[in-house]
Amino acid sequence: MAGAIICELCPKGCEIQPGQSGECRIRVNVDGQLLAVTYGHPCTVHIDPMEKKPMFHFLPGTAILSLATVGCNLHCKNCQNWEISQGDPETVPAHRLPPRDLPRIAQENGCQSVAYTYTDPTVYYEYALDGCISVREAGLRNVLVTAAYINRPPWEKLCRYVDGAKIDLKSMSDQFYRDVCQATLKPVLDACVVAKSLGVFVEPTNLVIPTLNDSDDDFRKLAKWIAENLGKDTPLHFSRFFPNYQMRNLPPTPAETLDRARDIAQSEGLQYVYIGNVSRPDAENTFCPGCKKLLIERRGYTVLQNLLQNGRCPGCQTEIPGLWR
Repeated sequence: MAGAIICELCPKGCEIQPGQSGECRIRVNVDGQLLAVTYGHPCTVHIDPMEKKPMFHFLPGTAILSLATVGCNLHCKNCQNWEISQGDPETVPAHRLPPRDLPRIAQENGCQSVAYTYTDPTVYYEYALDGCISVREAGLRNVLVTAAYINRPPWEKLCRYVDGAKIDLKSMSDQFYRDVCQATLKPVLDACVVAKSLGVFVEPTNLVIPTLNDSDDDFRKLAKWIAENLGKDTPLHFSRFFPNYQMRNLPPTPAETLDRARDIAQSEGLQYVYIGNVSRPDAENTFCPGCKKLLIERRGYTVLQNLLQNGRCPGCQTEIPGLWR
């Protein structure tokens, strides 16, 4: 139809009519131009511990400036931040914060890095990209917290300015992505591999939802794929589900299920497997895969001790993957 614009940012390829937006609600056809209307206007800005992302092998114990604009291209029924991810730019309050100001705000608050998070930086793409460029030029680090549902060309361009990424790998089932997220699996898997190939330090997270992605087969497929495509030294986080948004009919994930997920992932050779959103013995600690020495002890979002020496185990000198300083 005349006047419509096809958005090429994500696999959904929204055909956007004049005055309308795509599924993300923030990319709007304005007089024949596709504009990201939340550019430079985050709806939330916080100082978080790095461990909250969660990133466990990336500047542990440091603070990170964290921000988001409204909008998301996925519509996950279990979304914890649905008020802003599924909100509209016309109704959600926002603040003016140009990309060039991010390094200054980070440094004034003692942060060595900036996270684009809470909703999804893939939809406020231009803002995230310009922010990453400004932050990198200032000598700071960039982190994406994302579902990584994005086409390859824009993803490759963004990843060149990104240091770390917490990528939600929600399931190894395409049907799960279609039913729960209104998305598909393959673009996410491709994005994980591309990010890794471009030098981004990737830490996948799997939110374990009772009855939907919590079988032994689910955990085994996930661990096998990570081992074969990202490497056995890739940190994997299993996270506890709590009822929220449109998925209040299911119970919280039993802690024993998360223990089982961790055991299966480790049996498939993954060397760094963590459990989040629930306290389990040693499930947040980092151990040397060589001599089994405790290297980083965590409790919640707090690092109690970090015994790494120049990124290596002080006992057997095994190199531990990550960004440590």
